[in-house]
Amino acid sequence: MKNVMLVGGGKIGVAIAEFLSGTGDYRITVVDRDPAGLSRMPEKNVERRKVVIENARELAEEIKGHDIVLSATPYHLTATIAEAAKRAGAHYLDLTEDVESTRAIKKLAEGAATAFIPQCGLAPGFISIAAYDLAKKFDKLRDVNMRVGALPVFPTNALKYNLTWSTDGLINEYCNPCESVRDGVRGEVPALEEMEHFSLDGTEYEAFNTSGGLGTLCDTLEGKVENLNYKTVRYPGHRDIIKMLVRDLRLGVRREIMKDVLETAIPVTYQDVVLIFVTVSGWRDGLLTQESYAKKIYAQHVGGRLMSAIQVTTATGICAMCDLLAAGKLPQKGFVRQEETSLADFLSNRFGKYYA
Repeated sequence: MKNVMLVGGGKIGVAIAEFLSGTGDYRITVVDRDPAGLSRMPEKNVERRKVVIENARELAEEIKGHDIVLSATPYHLTATIAEAAKRAGAHYLDLTEDVESTRAIKKLAEGAATAFIPQCGLAPGFISIAAYDLAKKFDKLRDVNMRVGALPVFPTNALKYNLTWSTDGLINEYCNPCESVRDGVRGEVPALEEMEHFSLDGTEYEAFNTSGGLGTLCDTLEGKVENLNYKTVRYPGHRDIIKMLVRDLRLGVRREIMKDVLETAIPVTYQDVVLIFVTVSGWRDGLLTQESYAKKIYAQHVGGRLMSAIQVTTATGICAMCDLLAAGKLPQKGFVRQEETSLADFLSNRFGKYYA
């Protein structure tokens, strides 16, 4: 039985604990500063500790005796938790979408005796695994387009949106620069720009640039692809309102106010759908060809709890990577990219099957 420390007892943390504890293969210690979050955790194979994270040295003492650390906390704690895992000699996995945090982890992973695997959720995370699996089927790549959305099934407000995951992470995606490759040149583009519209299964959507979704694919595909980009999917009209808040009202530079506005006005929903849409084009056997991967995943009951689609996909993403690491199907030390994972291995995993 592997000893796992889960840092973070929020919506995603609860889902991770539910999935892992239900297998009987993991002994889990959940740490959080909020007793309310700890009280929501399942009881079987789960120990709860109230811990306030102040520095890596003290957290490393808490981690000692654990094989793996999973971080489900806001991105600003990522580097501290990763450093603590390194000090304690534990493998490290997280869900961060923050580009700078990932760069810090990559640096920490240099010369490490354990594996450091950031971005293990949906996007970044599974989307990179799916996109790279398609890309490998081509002799020469032209375009890799990745689209992901976590949307309410029943939109009722002007934003046509409900909160389904970390508000800090959402704002981060809407405000930070976005990596891309355009005409073979790697660079950054502004968030909320390059709007496009498309239809899938008879429903109209919009998509626009957001930060972090590409994960490490720019590193992996640079010099091999003409165009590579990631966009978030929403219902039509959402982007214009968010752009007004972020740019015109300048809440992009007053993020705490924006967080308060969103969390006060926009309800959480567990009735959501996750949409995954990847399109890759290039040359195969001398013919310009296109291939796509499309999937919709809905909310469902797990362990007697109703879990939103974003809870299910995010939690099973990191749980599958944890399983694959424990089974020796991933590198056991150093920095590990999501796209180093076989899509077939991921989808055949007991947690990855939720995506299949």
